[in-house]
Amino acid sequence: MKSEASSAKALSQDVGRRSGALWLADALVVLALVAWAAGAANLPEFVLPGPLAVGQRLLTLFTDGEFFVHTAASTLRVLGSVFLALVIGGGLAVLARAVPWLDGIVSGLLQPFLSAFPSIGWAIRAAIWFTPGHASIVFVQVAILIPFCLINVTEGLRQIDREALEMATSFTRSRPRIVLRVGLPLLLPYLMGALRIAYGVAWKIALVAELLGSTSGLGFLMLRAQGSADMTTVLAACLAIVALFYAGERLLLDPLARRFSPR
Repeated sequence: MKSEASSAKALSQDVGRRSGALWLADALVVLALVAWAAGAANLPEFVLPGPLAVGQRLLTLFTDGEFFVHTAASTLRVLGSVFLALVIGGGLAVLARAVPWLDGIVSGLLQPFLSAFPSIGWAIRAAIWFTPGHASIVFVQVAILIPFCLINVTEGLRQIDREALEMATSFTRSRPRIVLRVGLPLLLPYLMGALRIAYGVAWKIALVAELLGSTSGLGFLMLRAQGSADMTTVLAACLAIVALFYAGERLLLDPLARRFSPR
């Protein structure tokens, strides 16, 4: 009885702390909006538009057909780039693990080169090599994201419990079966880590890539807004990125993490 009472009390305290943290977060958001509105009231709109105007433009980005094309273009490029980077980076890590003499090339040469190569360098190369469009943006994003996926998956392969793999061979000699039933589940936390990092970084570089070589997307929309001193659209595009990132985390990454987390 005493143990049950202690557990109930601990649970109640935990719920109370979480509720208090949520109330504090909501209060800070409201305070920030009030401060924003107060600051914008004394400034021209091209310097700092108010939250109401930005909110209306943000809604337009997701509802108006002309603007939604740009929002959808950025979203699809990010998702496609993350998938390609995970496949390429993960593939390189697996290849280095399967062919030991390639490990020095992948980990010792390719990984440091890709990690150190400046992002703006990839963007400039894409502007020279490709015509403005989807290919140039995806190229830039994939080139920048590959090392993040490569490092995570490489570390995951190094941390796989060899004893578990050896024990699996006592049940079956089928290598594909061992990989799918034992190796892949052990690697999944690292794959999810690579996916989360790549998804976050992809949104950070999406606008930069689109600013330099695209005729669509939120980055292109911001570049066009800059030419007309439309700060409302610039801020709305930034908030659209935040909203899309948050939606991807909650609707895609979190369910995947729960689905594949160890039980």
